[in-house]
Amino acid sequence: MNGQELSALLVLATAMSFTPGPNTTLSTALAANRGFRHALPFVLAVPVGWSALLLVCALGLGALVLAVPLVGGAIKFAGVAYLLYLAWKLAQTRQLGQADGTRLNVGFWQGVALQFVNIKAWMLALAIVSGWIAGRADATQRMALVVPVMLVFAFASNCSYALVGSTLRHWLAGPHGTGQRLVWFNRAMAGVLLVTAVWMLTV
Repeated sequence: MNGQELSALLVLATAMSFTPGPNTTLSTALAANRGFRHALPFVLAVPVGWSALLLVCALGLGALVLAVPLVGGAIKFAGVAYLLYLAWKLAQTRQLGQADGTRLNVGFWQGVALQFVNIKAWMLALAIVSGWIAGRADATQRMALVVPVMLVFAFASNCSYALVGSTLRHWLAGPHGTGQRLVWFNRAMAGVLLVTAVWMLTV
C-alpha cells in the first residue's frame, strides 16, 4: 500500500469513525447515564465487532450481501428494529444509573453483534474491502495493515464520545439530582438513534 492509498484510508476512517452514528451515540449515552467504566465494555466491543465484520466481508460475505438483495435487506431491517428498540429504552431512562438491564443494557457482546446490523459499519467495511483489499496481490498484507488502523480509529472515536458523556454526567443530574437535564439528553440521544434508523432505511 503506497502513501496515497494510506492517506485516503486515514481520511475515510476519520470521517466515518468520528461522525455521529449508532456506536458513538450509545457510547455517549451509556457513559452519561452510568459512567465511563460501565460504557467501556461497549467502547471495546465496537472495534472488535467491526474488525470481525471487515474480516468476514473480505472472506466473501460482503460479496454475498451485494449480490443477494434479500440478505442486505434483512440486515438493514434487523438493524433498524434494534435501533428503534434502543431508542425507546433510552428515552425511558430518567435517573442516573437506570440504564441497566431494565432500561438500556448494551454490553460487550451486544456491542459486537450490533456491528453486524449497523449499516454504517457495513458501508465502511464494504468500501475498504472493495477499495483497498479485494483483488490485490498483497491482500493479506493490506488486511494486516488495515485492521490495526481501523481498530485504533474505532476505539479512539467511541472512547472520545464516552469521555464527553461521562464529563456531562454530573451536570445532567441537574439541581439536587432531579435528573431533568438527563431526561432531555436521553431523549435527544434517542432522537439521534431514531434519525439514524430512518437514514438506514433510505440507503
